[in-house]
Amino acid sequence: MRKAILATCTSVLLISLVLPAKAITFGQLDGGQHPYVGALVAEFGDPAELGPFCSGTLISPTVFLTAAHCIQAFEAFDIEEWWVTFSSPADSTAILLTGTAHVPLGANAGGFNDPLDLAVVVLDAPVLGVTPAQLPTEGLLKQTSLRESTFTAVGYGSTRDTQQGGFQTIDPNNVDRRFATQSFLSSQKAWLLLNMNPATGSGGTCYGDSGGPHFLGGPTSNLIVSITVTGDAVCKATDKTYRLDTPAAREFLGGFVTLP
Repeated sequence: MRKAILATCTSVLLISLVLPAKAITFGQLDGGQHPYVGALVAEFGDPAELGPFCSGTLISPTVFLTAAHCIQAFEAFDIEEWWVTFSSPADSTAILLTGTAHVPLGANAGGFNDPLDLAVVVLDAPVLGVTPAQLPTEGLLKQTSLRESTFTAVGYGSTRDTQQGGFQTIDPNNVDRRFATQSFLSSQKAWLLLNMNPATGSGGTCYGDSGGPHFLGGPTSNLIVSITVTGDAVCKATDKTYRLDTPAAREFLGGFVTLP
């Protein structure tokens, strides 16, 4: 089932020129540390099995943040029925939530300068008993010294436990929420580049983690500053994540939630 998802993500790359990233690599099971991080799930394979396609974050009781290319992939591959879940594992036992997806006008149409690769799912009912993650203030990543900062990536994507090999050492069968800590590489106008090389003590994301959060701080932080969008194809060097503190990102998000 996960192999089918990996192949789907590779096909989406050819359509959108955005590499859908990925699962948590060199990380560990999340347990209940990030209950506001969930997954987009659908049925894949023959026979069909329910499993995670992308990841995302609850940013209000009724708003789930993810990547635009995840929603666009559902449309491109005629996947008409999909759900949001905060269950781990995200499999046939998961609690499924319904909602309506919203993608910015022009998302992934303008190249890599600022692809507007974010989307929200407005849920049909509020998620009870879960405190949403916190969004950043405008320009936070420009105002904060990041060189010594720790970041935490969370998602439901494929896993990697060894640097050896390419695609053959990626395990596409993960259905659990996982996390890994990362260090800072650089910041650009719309992007935050994070280290996911285990040789330097960092983990990162892989296929199925697209749309998932990167929190500023260690595993206890709930301050989401960027989302997983792209990175190196074999999930062991660099996360190129989409910033949420920019005017463009905030203009879109402000239509659905109250911004800090």
